[in-house]
Amino acid sequence: LTHPSGGLAAIALFYVLILAVGIWAAWKNKHAGESEGTDRSETIMVGGRDIGLFVGGFTMTATWVGGGYINGTAEYVYLPGYGLAWAQAPFGYALSLVVGGLFFAKPMRSRGYVTMLDPFQQMYGKRMGGLLFIPALMGEIFWSAAILSALGATLSVIVDINIKMSVVISACIAIFYTLVGGLYSVAYTDVVQLFCIFLGLWVSVPFALSNPAVSDIRISAVKDIYQSPWKGNIKSEDTWVWIDNFCLLMLGGIPWQVYFQRVLSASSATYAQVLSFMAAAGCLVMAIPSVMIGAIGASTDWNQTAYGSVPPKERDQADMILPIVLQYLCPPFVSFFGLGAVSAAVMSSADSSILSASSMFARNIYQLAFRQSASDTEIVWVMRVTIFVFGGLATAMALLTGTVYGLWYLSSDLVYVIIFPQLISVLFVKGTNTYGSVAAYIFGLILRIGGGEPYLSLPPFIYYPGWQMEERVHHLTGEVDQIVVQKFPFKTVSMLASFLGNVAFSYLAKYLFESGKLSPKYDFLDAVLAKHSIENMDKTTLVNRNTIALSELAPVKPRLSVQLAATFTRRDTLAEEDSSPEDSPTREVLD
Repeated sequence: LTHPSGGLAAIALFYVLILAVGIWAAWKNKHAGESEGTDRSETIMVGGRDIGLFVGGFTMTATWVGGGYINGTAEYVYLPGYGLAWAQAPFGYALSLVVGGLFFAKPMRSRGYVTMLDPFQQMYGKRMGGLLFIPALMGEIFWSAAILSALGATLSVIVDINIKMSVVISACIAIFYTLVGGLYSVAYTDVVQLFCIFLGLWVSVPFALSNPAVSDIRISAVKDIYQSPWKGNIKSEDTWVWIDNFCLLMLGGIPWQVYFQRVLSASSATYAQVLSFMAAAGCLVMAIPSVMIGAIGASTDWNQTAYGSVPPKERDQADMILPIVLQYLCPPFVSFFGLGAVSAAVMSSADSSILSASSMFARNIYQLAFRQSASDTEIVWVMRVTIFVFGGLATAMALLTGTVYGLWYLSSDLVYVIIFPQLISVLFVKGTNTYGSVAAYIFGLILRIGGGEPYLSLPPFIYYPGWQMEERVHHLTGEVDQIVVQKFPFKTVSMLASFLGNVAFSYLAKYLFESGKLSPKYDFLDAVLAKHSIENMDKTTLVNRNTIALSELAPVKPRLSVQLAATFTRRDTLAEEDSSPEDSPTREVLD
């Protein structure tokens, strides 16, 4: 494997293995859910709700442990001035899974939802569900594009092949098996991919550590050798920024369809919680080799390697430290094995995001908002088309735009600032309505966009307390950029303002309409007075609040697919959650 063609052979082997597993999973589960009368479209989205602990734990871990996770963790540990103290992703995402498991997994799974947007459409109506779909979709697409972009750059470091070709082939394979098998293919390939990542990175670490150019990482953790210690530190003026970023990872890691797709595919609500806790442990374990590779990069005298005397940080290649360590500090056959691990990591995240985006579109936009009478076959075809479209969109962005990481940072911030507070409101705060939801959306959007985004060269129009003007110098071009750095935790403050805005405006609207201070004709969103409005697509909230008897429910239109009928008639949706002692699988009780 010393020749580049050996590297190509190694990558081809990984890809053939993953493709074979994806097709096998689709074939093995092609009749899943038929005996219970579950729709094919629901089986594609949530795997027939029978994903077990082993596969479920692996697939939930693989959702977070992608190319961005392992590359980003190594990058921050390596970067002088940041180090391990700023490598927040492992702990942040692990805690997000713990918090998700403790508070969000059980209510979402026990109410029998199919996507993360279901409770929003149930409570706030289909238009609001469509608005909330926008940041959710942006997050998934930009995330896929960012990790495909990282893959292209990684492959180009180790194997001398065309970056664009490698990105297109990787994306095509992920799209193909996702098209064929839906969540089953994604889940089973995740098991193989996670195994490849773990093995590939752990095999590389001992070889890199024993390279003569690498000094003892225990010493370089606390002492200056070739650069500042990789343990890192948090300066007092950066404390609030650190807290803001940590809250973003911990709480902003929850409201993602990729997470809830796994929660909702678990065979019971308790299983959904256990899967979250297993994945939290998995995230921490999988981060260890990345942390070590970052530390190795910081402890290397690059002058002794074929890389050259100028270290990666001074060539603006700090984000590539993981493949650079694999390439220059390990034997060729080991670096190719590690490369396969990185490729597997990227595909394990890309397929999940593409499936999540298409699931939300097919169910919440196409079916529930526009075509409530759509047949199951029609929904399946809409999903297939959107998997192809969203996959193609992510691939195109990875190839054509240089700001894909900036777009990803901004969209993940919007998920945290806009969707997370609304998710809390819809699950835990009684009495919020569409007026509050719209106000919260606007507050969150303005406060976050107002803070600017340096990665996109987006200047702020809100200067939060403590802002500073800093110069950024490009090492290669020598260009100097003046950027505004916000030292205030404005993302978390925006999220809290969004949540409080939802509660305040909801109760204000409720008071104004119910007290008669505003005429019913002004309730144009049908959110307060029009309780029997068509906007309330799921009437179960009315039953729960004892405002309408079960017998008063409007009959379901004759041609509704089983899964849509189920939205109206889940037994555990109709009962208050606390009163159902067991986590029984959801069943239809009305026809």
